[in-house]
Amino acid sequence: MTSGSSWLVKGGNTLSGTLMPSGSKNATLPILAAALLTDQPVTLYRCPDIRDVKAMINLVRNLGADVVESSNPHTVTITASRINPENLNEELSRTIRASILLAGPMVARTGSIELPPPGGDVIGKRRLDTHFLVLEMLGAKVSFRNRMIRVDAPAGLRGTEIHLDEPSVTATENAIMAASVAKGTTVVYNAACEPNVQDLAVMLRGMGANIQGEGTNRITVHGTGKLLGGVTHTICPDHIEIGSFIGLAACCRGRVEIPGVPQNIIRPTMIGLGRLGVEIHHENGTLIVPANQNLIVKPDRSGDIPTIYDSPWPGFSPDLTSTAVVVATRATGTSLIFEKMFESRMFFVDKLAAMGAALVLCDPHRVVVSGPSKLVGTEVSSPDIRAGMALLTAALCASGKSIIHNVHQIERGYENIVQRLNNLGADIKPLNSREQDKQ
Repeated sequence: MTSGSSWLVKGGNTLSGTLMPSGSKNATLPILAAALLTDQPVTLYRCPDIRDVKAMINLVRNLGADVVESSNPHTVTITASRINPENLNEELSRTIRASILLAGPMVARTGSIELPPPGGDVIGKRRLDTHFLVLEMLGAKVSFRNRMIRVDAPAGLRGTEIHLDEPSVTATENAIMAASVAKGTTVVYNAACEPNVQDLAVMLRGMGANIQGEGTNRITVHGTGKLLGGVTHTICPDHIEIGSFIGLAACCRGRVEIPGVPQNIIRPTMIGLGRLGVEIHHENGTLIVPANQNLIVKPDRSGDIPTIYDSPWPGFSPDLTSTAVVVATRATGTSLIFEKMFESRMFFVDKLAAMGAALVLCDPHRVVVSGPSKLVGTEVSSPDIRAGMALLTAALCASGKSIIHNVHQIERGYENIVQRLNNLGADIKPLNSREQDKQ
């Protein structure tokens, strides 16, 4: 992670070279929580060295688990032989959304947990009701007092049929973690199918859980009724990071190679970016973004302006809609980007307008973009992880210099991003407060 809260970005450079993908942030967070379902060692490889993962590691450590981070910063070993729910760090829990993932494993292991409302990106209303539904259907009681969430299951958890009222990724993860050690069989309908859910299921199966159906909207878990065993597991590649890099490479005109990318995890990304003219191909397991792409918006068959929708997996990820907006500013033609999940995610586009983008924010969910626009560097602030990465992409392909503030938001989701992009030819410099005053 870099020092400083702001970056100075000199735009206009062509980026080319090789980017190694990180382990998935959104897979690592539930997997760290799942390590509490055993009193035996769990060793995880390819854990990304980012702020949210560090916070989750510290939460697990505070609960009483022994955590060893090796000299290789991507390896973590957790031994949760003794844990105490009363030791939960409330202040740290409020900083990340993923703290809610402790609910399933902790109530399954200890019979109770008290959590504050989780933190995370402010991108709109992010309801927790689906989590409460899952835990209550498994036999727990959920109550609220003094702005705290308490979950109790003194008689233990029992398998059941669960119909999720929305295909929530984290609620699906809480469900299969808790159900793995419950008594009896649990069937989760309308389950999320994302790669991080699939990776969690693989890890739990390695610990001795009996899970089938991950990657579909019906997951069956035959509970063991007891703690699981230890495991060694390698985190899957981060498909959101890879999608961000595809958009960035297309905007910055160079040839970028990303090794070790399974084709199935990146196809949904091209549902959205492909409509904007982005092209990729695979060679011997390496994803290649060709140089000098001719970005042209592909209209609907009727010739109408295309709409790029986000949707649950295997649709275009909502976490990549911010990147899609930036790519659309570089593409010839007009497109409508429709982010259906969060009513505040699109509010960053005023910063793109200040850089010269031709766009209209229709409402909290939809923005019309006409391109290509000549972007010019300016001073902006990162509101959340994904919008921050989108603004960094815009700054890198703009002419002139930009200053990006609040960069810790970007560092929450993208490991060592300054050095990795500078190795491709970017010009990004962390600024301290004195240097910011001089700019």
